[in-house]
Amino acid sequence: MRITDCRLPIADSKLGSGVSTFAPFSKKIETLRKLRRVSCGWGSSAVRTTPPQGPLVKRDTPLTFGRRIPSLNKEGLVAAAGCCRGGSSGLDFPKSSISALPTPPPPGPSALASPPRIRRETYFQRQLGGALPTSGHWFFIVLLAFLFLTVPGVSAEPASVPAPVPNGTPVVQAVDVIGMTVGDLDRSVEFFSNVLTFEKVSDVEVTGGDYERLEGLFGLRMRVVRMKLGGESIELTEYLAPRGRAFPSDTRSNDRWFQHVAIIVSDMDKAYRTLRLHKVQHASSGPQRLPDWNKNAGGIQAFYFRDPDGHFLEILQFPEGKGDPKWQRKDKLFLGIDHTAIVVKDTDESLKFYRDTLGMKVVGESENYDTEQEHLNNVFGARLRITALRASSGPGIEFLEYLSPRDGRPMPVDERANDILHWQTRLQTSDIAQAAKIVGARQHSFVSAGVVTLKESNLGISSGVLVRDPDGHVIELAER
Repeated sequence: MRITDCRLPIADSKLGSGVSTFAPFSKKIETLRKLRRVSCGWGSSAVRTTPPQGPLVKRDTPLTFGRRIPSLNKEGLVAAAGCCRGGSSGLDFPKSSISALPTPPPPGPSALASPPRIRRETYFQRQLGGALPTSGHWFFIVLLAFLFLTVPGVSAEPASVPAPVPNGTPVVQAVDVIGMTVGDLDRSVEFFSNVLTFEKVSDVEVTGGDYERLEGLFGLRMRVVRMKLGGESIELTEYLAPRGRAFPSDTRSNDRWFQHVAIIVSDMDKAYRTLRLHKVQHASSGPQRLPDWNKNAGGIQAFYFRDPDGHFLEILQFPEGKGDPKWQRKDKLFLGIDHTAIVVKDTDESLKFYRDTLGMKVVGESENYDTEQEHLNNVFGARLRITALRASSGPGIEFLEYLSPRDGRPMPVDERANDILHWQTRLQTSDIAQAAKIVGARQHSFVSAGVVTLKESNLGISSGVLVRDPDGHVIELAER
């Protein structure tokens, strides 16, 4: 350890009158502290001493704890008395202080036999004025701990943090709609209608302060189209003003802004031929059938592709016995949306948000790897921990944590609602104020300027608030 960043001017008259050169080491330090009112501590990031006077010189003085100190000259005394924090930048003190100190003769055998030791004050010593806690103090401490852990109503959770599931009701009751920002709404509507057989439900244009506060974007004017496939819906939003940035062309499936919707099909081969007929952009090399050794995912067929803006989409077919029984229908080719998938850095951290805070339930888990998974994601060496969650109704939310490779890039810190890579998933809640309070108490980042009450219900909600999950994906908590 090295002593650094301390400045301790010491006058020889004070030293001479208060400290004998051969006085015990601890007494010298204590006297110097009293004379100069030095406030310091080992390992502290903030060291306060009397401001130095005069020119400064810098020294780099090593200090080893618990070893004998064979000699102690005036520089060592100044260094030890400073009680500095560890580092390697050196020790600053006035040159006049060095010349003013008397040079002591070498210490006798007694000094070598009883080396001084520097000890850090404990928390209790600081609170008790330097004294060690007595048996009475310890009894009081144990009693407080016992009362804290056993008395009803006392909790380790801060009092301001409400329960995540008030009155037995989850914060979120349903996954409502999955939204994405597009560059050309007419082009996107045509793609989802003609290629994937979605039906247009509504088409509105909105502007004004309420929507600016909700989306966290000044001066916006947006056109929003809601489209439905089976019992699930997506929402396509074009920002007429201000225009956002294009989808990053070098995006990979393990980047943490990755999100897709999984569209269930009744016949993978026929669905793939349909996509090829419309010349969609591949994201996978082709449809992949996950191997049978994977108990939870074996037999599932999947294929990644892109929409006209570059968003990732997935078509997926469940074998018998897997997935919701409604996905075994054969009356249509494209049946509906099973889930939206997001890439996460740490599944456990994401669970704290979606499960522990919002009240969603884990309904499935698997670990996927091997050549089929690599070609599905188009990421060499892909090994994924997959966790599926659901609310009481609506599509699921699926975590994709890449155990390897770990080189996926984080969500851009300046991502905004009008950027084409932007997605936002709307979750229904029966009490928006309580939901926002719970999320805010757990220090999650808000996009909106608080809960926003909309004067018009053009978007199908009366109030809402946008919040980011641990990886930056945007969730819209909304009340109808």
